[in-house]
Amino acid sequence: MISRLLFHVILFLKRHPKILRNIVLIFVFAILIALSISKAYQRWDDDPDRGAIAIADGAFGESYSTPVYLEQGWDEADSLWFYNTTQGSGLLPYDFFLVLEQADSTELLRSNSNMDRFRYLPQKPTFFNPDGLPVGFVTDTYQGKDYMGFACAACHTGQINFKGTAIRIDGGPALADMVGFLASLERSMEAAQSGEKGRRFVDKVLALDNDYDSADAVKDDLSTWTNKIAVYNTVNNSHIRYGYGRLDAFGRIYNRVLEHVLNKDQLATSFALTTSATGARLMTDSQISRVLDGIGETILGNGEFAEILDRLRRPRGDGYPELSFKELLYVRNMLFNEPNAPVSYPFLWDIAQSDYVQWNGLASNAGVGPLGRNTGEVIGVFAILDWTAENPGFSLSGWVSGQKNKRKQIKFKSSVNLVNLERLEAHLRSLKSPQWPEGILGKFDREKAVRGRLIYAEYCQSCHEIVERDDWDRIVIGKMSNIDAIGTDPAMATNSVQYSGKSGNFKHTYQKTTVGNVIIEEDAPVVQILRAAASGVVATPDADKPFLWRWADWVYTLARTFFHNEIKPSIKSGNYLPDTTDNPYNSLLSYKARSLNGIWATAPYLHNGSVPTLYDLLLPKKRAGDPEGGEYRPDEFVVGRREFDPDKVGLRTDGNEGFEFRTDRLGNQNTGHEYAAGKTAQADGVTVLPPLTKEKRWELIEYLKTL
Repeated sequence: MISRLLFHVILFLKRHPKILRNIVLIFVFAILIALSISKAYQRWDDDPDRGAIAIADGAFGESYSTPVYLEQGWDEADSLWFYNTTQGSGLLPYDFFLVLEQADSTELLRSNSNMDRFRYLPQKPTFFNPDGLPVGFVTDTYQGKDYMGFACAACHTGQINFKGTAIRIDGGPALADMVGFLASLERSMEAAQSGEKGRRFVDKVLALDNDYDSADAVKDDLSTWTNKIAVYNTVNNSHIRYGYGRLDAFGRIYNRVLEHVLNKDQLATSFALTTSATGARLMTDSQISRVLDGIGETILGNGEFAEILDRLRRPRGDGYPELSFKELLYVRNMLFNEPNAPVSYPFLWDIAQSDYVQWNGLASNAGVGPLGRNTGEVIGVFAILDWTAENPGFSLSGWVSGQKNKRKQIKFKSSVNLVNLERLEAHLRSLKSPQWPEGILGKFDREKAVRGRLIYAEYCQSCHEIVERDDWDRIVIGKMSNIDAIGTDPAMATNSVQYSGKSGNFKHTYQKTTVGNVIIEEDAPVVQILRAAASGVVATPDADKPFLWRWADWVYTLARTFFHNEIKPSIKSGNYLPDTTDNPYNSLLSYKARSLNGIWATAPYLHNGSVPTLYDLLLPKKRAGDPEGGEYRPDEFVVGRREFDPDKVGLRTDGNEGFEFRTDRLGNQNTGHEYAAGKTAQADGVTVLPPLTKEKRWELIEYLKTL
C-alpha cells in the first residue's frame, strides 16, 4: 500500500515539475535554517573555565588548581561543544547514572572523586552539561528515552599536572581506566537490585520524574541493563590487564558486531562444540534447546544475547547448564575473540588531515571514510543496535552491505548519530596540536634544540614528516612499517587480521578489497563483518526523525562528508607487506608513523603505551646478554599519575599507587622502534644508524619539545 502511494506521488511530481522544484527549495531552505540555528546553538555554552574544576585530595595524592588551556585553535565554546555532543552512545538509562551509588557505599558512582579515581575529568554544571558529568559523559535521546553514553571527548581529552598546575589538552589521549569503570558500574547496578540500596535507587529514579512512572518499570529496566553490561564485561574479559590510558578498542568493536549478527543455528552449533579443558561438552542438546528457546532465527535482537547469557548461568534443575564464569569464557572463545591487545588512546589533532588513521592504518580517510570509521567506533562504545531481519523490498542498507540477494536482510536501525559524527569530524579540522608551555614547564634549550633538529632529520624524519601545525592545507602522510621491520608488540596488528567470527546474514555476500572482491564465508575475518555492518548503519537514516526529514538529513550528511573532505583516495606509504589474493589484509600487519606535533603531551609511548617517557623511547630494550650497567627502557613502571616530567618528557612513574605495567607479555611488550639505540633499520630496511650518545639523546629530546 505504501509503495503504491509512493508510486503515485512520484508520478504526480513528474507531471508537475514546478511543484517538485518548490518542494526541493523548501527542503533546502529548511536545512539551511536548521544549520544556522545549529551553528549558533553550538556557541551557547561558553563557560570561561570550559567547565573544568580544581581537585583537592585527588587520586594518587594529586591535587590541582582549575585546569588551564593552551592555544589549540578552539575557544571555550568549541571545547564545551566537543565535550558534550552525543555521537549516539547509550551505556545505560540517564536517570540510572544520575542516582546510582557505588556498590560498597552511599557515595554516587559519578562523584567527582570517583571519576577522578578512574582518571576521567570531573566538570562543573554548564549549559550543555547541567548535571556536571565528567568530560565526554553525555546525554543521548533515542526513541523517546534518555541515555548516558560516551562522546569522543571521554577518551580523547588529556590532562597533565605539574607542581599543582593542571593543563587540559583538547584532543589528547585520556588516562582513563574504562575497564575498571565498567566493572565498578556492573557491581553498582547489581547492588542496586536489592535491600535498602535498591529502595533508595528506585525512589531517586522516580523522584526525577523523567522516563519512569512505576517502581516495577525501574526494577525491570535495571535488571535488563545490568545484564547488558554483564554481557559486555564477560565477552570482553582479557588476561591482559589494561590499566590506565589503554583500551583494546578494535577487539571490543569486533565483539559487539559479532554479538549482533549471530543467528540461532550458529549459536546452537557453537554451543554443541564448546568443551571444557578436559574435552567434555559443557551443554547437552536439551540444555542448548532450552537456552535458545524463542531466540531470533536470522539475527539476535537487541538484548537477546544478554538473555542467553542469563540462561547459561541458571540452575541445571530448570533445564539450563548453570555454567561457571570460567565455563562462560569457553563459550566466549567459541563465539568471540579475547580483546587482549590494548593500545593508547590516539591524539586527535591532525586526524582530519591524515590519509590513513588507526594504529595499523585500517581506515582510509578519503571520501565518506571518516563516517564509516566513526560509526564503527560508536558501535564499540555502546550504540543501541536495534537490528532486525526482515523480508526484503528494496533496502539501501541491504544493498550497500551486500545483502541484496538474501531471503531476509538486516535492517540497521540504531542510535548512531550520523549527523553529529560528521559535525564532530568537521570540528576537529580546526584543532591544532598543543605547544610546549614554557611559562609552566620551563624553557627549552634552543641551542640544544637546533642540534636536535639535525638528529631528527637523520633518525626520525624518513617516517615522521614535519608538519606545520598552522597550515590550513596540510596533509599528514602516515608511513606504514610492517610489524617485523619495526619490531614493536605485534598483538594489535595481528588480531586485526586474524580474528574471525560467525558472519551471520553476511555469509556468501561480496565485499571489495584492494585486490578484488572476496566472498564472506560463514567463519570470516571480523574485519569483513565490521565493514559490512558499518556500511549498513551508514546507509540507514535516523529513525528518530520524520520520514522526509530523515532522508533529507541523511543525504545532506553524506554529501557534506564527501565534498568537504580534502583527503582523496591514495595508496599507503611506507615499508609494509602488500595485500595479496592469498591475504587481502596483509597491509594491516603494520603500524603507522604519525606526525609528532604535540608528541610531548601524549605519554606513555609506543602504540601500546609500554614506554613511559620520550627519553626512555630513545633507549634500547634490555635483552639477554646486555651489560647490566647500561641504560635501558624500564620493563616495569607504574601508570596512573598525571604529574609531568619535563626533563624526560612523559608522566612520572614513581610511587606505589596505580597500575603496575609489566612488559613481559604479548600485548604489553616494549620492544622495537629502537632507531636511536642502533637496533632498528631505517625505512629502507637496510640502514642501521649508530646509537645516539647520551648527549645527543638530550638534544633530540629538546627538539621534540618544540614540535
